Amino acid sequence: MEKQKQLDASRFHYLEPDYSRPVYEPPDSVTEKILSKLNFLYGEEKAAACFPELIRVLRVYYAYKTPGMIEWEKEFDPFHRFIQEDSILITYGDLIYEQGEKPLETLAEMSRKYLRGVFNTLHILPFFPYSSDRGFAIMDFEEVDPGLGNWEDIANLKTDFRLMFDGVVNHVSSRSRWFQEFLNQNPDYNDFFTVFSTKNKIPEDFLKLLIRPRTSDVLTEFDTLNGKRLVWTTFSPDQIDLNFKNPKVLIKMVEILLTYVRRGADIIRLDAVTYLWDELGTTGAHLTQSHTIIKLLRDVLDAIAPHVALLTETNAPHKDNIKYFGNGSDEAQMVYNFALPPLVLYSFQTGNASKLTNWAAGLQRISDTATFFNFLDSHDGIGVMAVQNIMTKSEIEMMSLKILEHGGYISYKKNGDGSESPYELNITWYSAINREDADESEDLQVQRYLASRSIALVLIGVPGVYLHGLLGSKNDAETVLEQRDLRSINRKIIRKSELVRALEDPNTTTHKVSFRLTAMIRKRNREKAFHPNAPQQVVDVAAAFFVVHRISLDKKEHIIAITNVTRYNQYFRCDLNRLNINCEEWHDILSGNMITVSNNIISFSVEPYGILWLKVIVK
Repeated sequence: MEKQKQLDASRFHYLEPDYSRPVYEPPDSVTEKILSKLNFLYGEEKAAACFPELIRVLRVYYAYKTPGMIEWEKEFDPFHRFIQEDSILITYGDLIYEQGEKPLETLAEMSRKYLRGVFNTLHILPFFPYSSDRGFAIMDFEEVDPGLGNWEDIANLKTDFRLMFDGVVNHVSSRSRWFQEFLNQNPDYNDFFTVFSTKNKIPEDFLKLLIRPRTSDVLTEFDTLNGKRLVWTTFSPDQIDLNFKNPKVLIKMVEILLTYVRRGADIIRLDAVTYLWDELGTTGAHLTQSHTIIKLLRDVLDAIAPHVALLTETNAPHKDNIKYFGNGSDEAQMVYNFALPPLVLYSFQTGNASKLTNWAAGLQRISDTATFFNFLDSHDGIGVMAVQNIMTKSEIEMMSLKILEHGGYISYKKNGDGSESPYELNITWYSAINREDADESEDLQVQRYLASRSIALVLIGVPGVYLHGLLGSKNDAETVLEQRDLRSINRKIIRKSELVRALEDPNTTTHKVSFRLTAMIRKRNREKAFHPNAPQQVVDVAAAFFVVHRISLDKKEHIIAITNVTRYNQYFRCDLNRLNINCEEWHDILSGNMITVSNNIISFSVEPYGILWLKVIVK
C-alpha cells in the first residue's frame, strides 16, 4: 500500500513545462559525474562545448515535474524500487486485437480485467512508427504508432500499471527523418551515422573482428546527394546505427529518454546496447564507451528522475552480461538474466537440474539497488549466447536439435573469425517444453510447463512473463511462412473475443495455463521471502530437483522452493541443518498442505514435475 501511494505521487507530469519556477541546477556531484564521462567519450574540449546543451535538456524535463513529484523524490528510497509485488508482463501493443478498437485500448481493457493483482508492470514493446523488425526499426521516437493508438492511450494504461518503454538507442530506421536528412546530405546529420566512402580503406581483418547477432553485411550501401556511401548497420540494412562519437547524438537520445519518462516510463529497457559504440579494430561489443554511456544515462536519471530504472538487454555470455550492473550502483538497476531460459530448458529436456543448480548457486544479491530480470520467454527467441562457458558446445547443439524436433527454428550469428553459430532458438516456451505429438496427456504437459515457469518466479530478482507465455501459446508456424521471419513463431496476434472464450473455458490449454500461472504469481507477490533483495541459497539435493531457499529481509520467513524437473515420481530428502533451520512443520503455499519434519529431515514423494513452496515463520 505504501508503494502504491508513492507511485500515485510520481505518476503523472505536467502536460506543459512550468518555466515560472526556478530552473534546475545540478549539484556539483552530478556535474562532476557527467563531465567526467563526457571527457572520456569526447575529450575535454568537446565535453565542455556540449555540456551546457545537455544541462538545458535536463532543465526542460525538470520543468514538466509537478511539485508533488519533486517532494516525493526527495524521500525516494531506491532500496525499495523493486519489491516482491513486482512482476512484469511483456507484450506488443497489438498482440490482442478486436475490429473497430484501438489495440492499446484493447490492451488496457484486457489488462484491467485479467492482470490486476498479478502483474503491476506492463512492458509494451516499441509502440512507435516503424519500418521493420516488428517495431525495432523506429521512424519516429516521439510518436505513438497511429495504428496502435496515441499518447492518451499510454497515459490510460499508466493509471493502473507501471510501464516499461523501450529505448532503442542503437539504431534508427532507414526511413526515419534523421536518416533521410543524411541522404539529403544535410550537414547537421552527416555525423549522426557511421559512414565510409569506400570499403577499400577498411582492412578486411577489422570486419572479421566484429561480433554481431546477424549474418548480414555490417556495411550497407546507400545513394546520397553526394554519391554512394557505406553505412554501419549492425542488425539489418533497414536499421542504421547511430554514431555516438557525435555528442549531438548522445544528447538527442537523452532528450528522447526523458520524453519517455515524462510520458510515463518507470523502467527504460535499453535495447541492444551491447553494440552501442561502433569502432573498427575492435569486436564492436561491450566496449568501455558503451558502458560509459549507460552510466551517464544512470547519472542523469538518478539526478532528475530517480524513480526510473534502466534495464539493459545484452544477449551475451553471462560473465559479460552481468558487467552491465557496473559496481552495483552506477550502471543498470536491472539486467536480463539471459542464461536462465536455456538452462531451465536444458534441465527439462534432460530431466537433470545439475547444471542449472551449479550455475544458480553463483547468483547472489548484486547490491541494495540492482537485481536480475528473470524471464523465460520474450518477443525474441531463446538466446544461447549467455550459456557459452556454462554449457558445452555439444550440449547447446543437443538442446538446439530438440527445438527443431519440437517445430522450432535456429537463428545464427556471425563470429569474430567469420564463422556462424546458434544465436537464439525460435519457438514458443510452451512448444519448447512440450512436444505437440508426444504420447502423453495435456495435464502432464501443463504441469511440466508450470514447473518450468516456477523457477523464474523463485530466484532472486524480478520476474517477467511474455504474453504468449502467460497463455501457453504454441508455435505459429503459419505466420513464419507468411512473413519469412523466424521470430514471428512467437508473435501471433490473437482476436480478443477468441481469447476471452479460451480464458473462460476450463477445458482449453489457455485457461489451464493462465489460471494456474496467475495463481502462482498472486501467491508469490504476497511473500516477503521473494523480495528481490532477500537472500537466497541454492541447495543441491539431487539431479531431479531444483531447490532454492529464500529468506525474508527480517529473517523471520523462510521458503524452500522445490521443483521436480522429471516426468517421474521422485523422493525428496533434505537435512534442514544444511539450511540452519529447525522447524517441525512447513506450509506449502501452493497446495495449502502441511509437511511434517522428523529429526529435522524433510522427506516426501514429489509427483512428476511437482512444485512446492514450503514456508515457515520463525518466531
